[in-house]
Parts: sequence; C-alpha cells; structure tokens
Amino acid sequence: MALAVLLAAGGWWLLRGSGFGAAPQTTFVLLDGSTENTSAWRGKVVLVNFWATSCTTCVAEMPRIIATYDKYHGQGYDTVAVAMSYDPPSYVVNYAQTRKLPFKVAFDNTGEAALAWGDVRLTPTTYLLNKRGEIVKRYVGEPDFAELHRLIEELLAQA
Repeated sequence: MALAVLLAAGGWWLLRGSGFGAAPQTTFVLLDGSTENTSAWRGKVVLVNFWATSCTTCVAEMPRIIATYDKYHGQGYDTVAVAMSYDPPSYVVNYAQTRKLPFKVAFDNTGEAALAWGDVRLTPTTYLLNKRGEIVKRYVGEPDFAELHRLIEELLAQA
C-alpha cells in the first residue's frame, strides 16, 4: 500500500515537474525599465530562463542560450532571461551589456516572478512555452540542448 502511494505521488511529481499547464500571468520589468506581460507571448515559442550572474552553470550555459535564440528567433521564438532577486541590478546590466545578450533581460527584484513560476530557488531553472502560453518543459540545471532544439522545432511547427 505504501509503495502504491509513493508511486502515485512520484508520478504526480513527474507530471507537475514537466511543467504542464498555463504559464503564470507575470509582468516582468526589463533592463530598459519597460514592462512585458506573459500574455504578449501568445503565438510565440518562448524560453524563460531564471538565472543569476553568480551562478556558474548559468554563465556557462548562456552562450548556448544565445545561440539557440539566434537560430530560432526569426521563426517565432523568443527568450527572456529573468535575473533572480538576489542578483544586484548593476551586475545584471553589466553582464547583459558586456555579453551583448540579444534577448530580453528582466529583473525579479521582489522575487514575485520566481514565486509565481513555482517558487524557483535553484538556478538555472528554465521553462519552455508553446504558442498557447502553456509550459511544456521545465529544466532545472543546464538543458540538453539537442533535446531542447528538437522540442523548439516541434513547437514552432505547430499551428
């Protein structure tokens, strides 16, 4: 009986961990001070990456996130990098400028966005959204970029 309960709970956790469901309605403050709401992403495949300048894995994966953005941006794909609340804004601005990040970078100064997206505490945590604004995949740690690219291509091909 206890094993059945554990298996059921594990299955629920895996489904929940896969991130199925609508992305939370969130308004992000971007580097230039403008705001963007998740509702503006409808019709696009979007990667939302929670990261920090102090996170070595985040910094290591960033060139591949840039390459992914460059590869698919012209096809209806977008990326938003959300800096964690503990990351000093001056560090985020410096990083984005010196690395010439080509996509939107947002501050989560209050931690509200991380909380809304499943109480994100570990970085990097990355979500992939389909054109309907639903989360189809969640990665904790660096994604398998070959798998990510296959999934992006599949989602871009959908109506």
